[in-house]
Amino acid sequence: MRHNGHGVRSVDHLAYCSGMNDWNPGFKVVLSLGTLAICLAADRAVVSLAVIAVLAWLQNVRGGVRLSAYIGLLRAPLVFLLLGGLAVACDISRVPAGDWSLPLPGFYLCTDWDRARFACGLVLKALGAVSAMYLLALTTTACELVSVLHRVRLPSLLTELMYLTYRFIFVLLDTYGRMYDAAAARLGWRDFRTSCRSFGGTAANLLVVALRRSRNYSNAMAARGYDGALHFLEEKKPLRRAQVAWTLVFWTALLAMRLAAG
Repeated sequence: MRHNGHGVRSVDHLAYCSGMNDWNPGFKVVLSLGTLAICLAADRAVVSLAVIAVLAWLQNVRGGVRLSAYIGLLRAPLVFLLLGGLAVACDISRVPAGDWSLPLPGFYLCTDWDRARFACGLVLKALGAVSAMYLLALTTTACELVSVLHRVRLPSLLTELMYLTYRFIFVLLDTYGRMYDAAAARLGWRDFRTSCRSFGGTAANLLVVALRRSRNYSNAMAARGYDGALHFLEEKKPLRRAQVAWTLVFWTALLAMRLAAG
């Protein structure tokens, strides 16, 4: 189905099917956040490029994520970052300025080497940070993240609210998917006017149907003994020395690149 191909569903599916799913979830959190911190603190393009390349390789080789799927998931943040980088690199002037000037009606779009270099470094640093977060999102399930947050003494109210909110996103997506398919079966998207009418009807009914389904799920939880606290069956995933050693070597290499870059 068209609405099932991308977004939060594919991220959740990849997390459950990841080849790194047997890694200790606490270790994956430390690996992701540590790499994120080094990438941001180093503030060097070579470090950002190394983070992007190594994490993409790790997702592909160890995690089993196809490179095309990984690039597809990066496409949305990459477009946003490129537009932001373009805004940082360019300036508007009434007269030609900088090293390059693009004449447009009523003004010039100007930039120079320093601004362009700074914008490129900023985009790479942000993309490295996104890659570090994708390492966590594409290899760790939501229930494992909740378990890790419980261990660091985050209040149960926050973690359970986060988990339920995350799950109800799927309720909305599934509800919308059923409505979309029902409208498509009745040729509800055949032209612009009909599409507008179908979209209006879908939007009007989506919240009502989703609330009804969420009430049914709440009743199902109560029937299964829900007492106000969510409990998850946790699989023991030991921390392996080889993974810790690889991480330390990776972080040391990033720090060495930072020192070599000056």
